[in-house]
Amino acid sequence: MWRTQWKCLTGLVGGFLLCYYLPVGTERFNHAVIESLELVKWYAREHVLLCLIPAFFIAGAIAVFVSQRAVMRYLGPKAKKWIAYLVGSVSGSILAVCSCTILPLFAGIYKMGAGLGPASAFLYSGPAINIMAIVLTIRVLGIEIGIARAVGAIGLSIMIGVCMHLIFRREEQEKARLADDLADTESGHPLGQNVLYIGSMIAILFFANLGKSEDSGALWTAFWSVKWYLTSLAAFVLGFMLIRYYGMKWWKLVCVAAPVVVLAILFPDMPLLAFTTGFLGIGAFTSTEKEGDLRNWFESSWDFAKKIMPLLLLGVLIAGLLLGRVGQEGLIPSDYVGKLVGGNSLPANFFAAFAGAFMYFATLTEIPILEGLIGAGMGKGPALALLLAGPALSLPNMLVINSVIGSRKTVVFVSLVILFSTLLGYLYGNW
Repeated sequence: MWRTQWKCLTGLVGGFLLCYYLPVGTERFNHAVIESLELVKWYAREHVLLCLIPAFFIAGAIAVFVSQRAVMRYLGPKAKKWIAYLVGSVSGSILAVCSCTILPLFAGIYKMGAGLGPASAFLYSGPAINIMAIVLTIRVLGIEIGIARAVGAIGLSIMIGVCMHLIFRREEQEKARLADDLADTESGHPLGQNVLYIGSMIAILFFANLGKSEDSGALWTAFWSVKWYLTSLAAFVLGFMLIRYYGMKWWKLVCVAAPVVVLAILFPDMPLLAFTTGFLGIGAFTSTEKEGDLRNWFESSWDFAKKIMPLLLLGVLIAGLLLGRVGQEGLIPSDYVGKLVGGNSLPANFFAAFAGAFMYFATLTEIPILEGLIGAGMGKGPALALLLAGPALSLPNMLVINSVIGSRKTVVFVSLVILFSTLLGYLYGNW
């Protein structure tokens, strides 16, 4: 009783002192506030619509249509370990998403009964092992660090997963025991249908978020130039599956597709407008279903969205306040970062991994940032440590992970990422 009251009093006093001593009016604080608002504005425009909305629908589909037996067979606590970690790391890596987009998908498979170890491997590998990012790292920063990043990220995803399983093995054993008593939830659809259905949404997410860089190369640039045609093809497959196998009325899909086609023709330079209209249209029509698979799909997707979205936006706001955007400063001066990551000492590697873990990196943005830091004297070891920890974690990412698996597991997961990134960076820098 008294302990609870003291915690409440401490929180109130701390909040009061924070408000009392806010450095309002100072140039750095005012600039940091503007940067936090700019970052959350940029995030809302560039990532919520293109990344998170499709990810919420995919997570909802996994929760509703994927058989619990299949998840338990390949990712559950009693699954063969080499299969579970291979599936977790590979399935995460093919998505090529950022540290925030992976969260609804992680929450979906964990909710379905995936073991903590394989789910953690999936959570790390999604943003950390990005084929395009590896290619750009080789082209911009050199083949040596590019290969080190690829090998290190694959190894880390498995090492982190195994450690999470071992540390929380008692809870995993209890989870496996309870899983034996649970009735399996079958979707009523064959595996092939569900794979094509969810795969079409993953293809939409992948193609719509293909990035382009000055160092991308001719082949990738050509691929990027037709990305919206590929996205449209994947959307056509999704529409066919919805009508043919999942019970959506054809006239509803026409009502969704018609404005998308019109907007794509009228505003070819604004594909995001048609893209967003399509997903919102599907959400609107599935929400009107009284019952059935489509109604369950909407409710599950909406449940993920309302739980995850506020935490992500809050985290991005705080990250912008502390660290600013690319090329801009927040409350923490960038000069401090540059001075602390020079050389290949253990502290320099730790600081690079620690700072990278709390920064938010959109897909591929870590490469130009590192190019500038290396030019300013950053060591090779800290550069690798940041590449391994930065894309996989962020402050917004941590807040959501905490809501899914709890604070204790979140602290352990983040600590493992920072620890292993530090050690691999140190070994690489002194090799």
